[in-house]
Amino acid sequence: MLMTRERRPAIRTLRGWAVSVLQEAGAIRECEEHGWMQDRADPHARERAFDIARRDPPPGTSPEEAITDVRDVLDSIGDTCPECPSEAA
Repeated sequence: MLMTRERRPAIRTLRGWAVSVLQEAGAIRECEEHGWMQDRADPHARERAFDIARRDPPPGTSPEEAITDVRDVLDSIGDTCPECPSEAA
């Protein structure tokens, strides 16, 4: 019997790959109204993303580079959508 492994869609950039990993792990989500990525501030989801990056880095990338790429993307994403009205106002 032929066994296949589910493959992730082809990603063209390391940033795109890192965003995909973070979404898969549940560490980030997309603002439903504006499409901006938002950090969910979930330490368990972040650790899952780092585990995925360590286990399955993109071709030609070391696990350490993959983890760095995920961390860089995560550091560039805020926890609020810049276009949504502020709830504090």
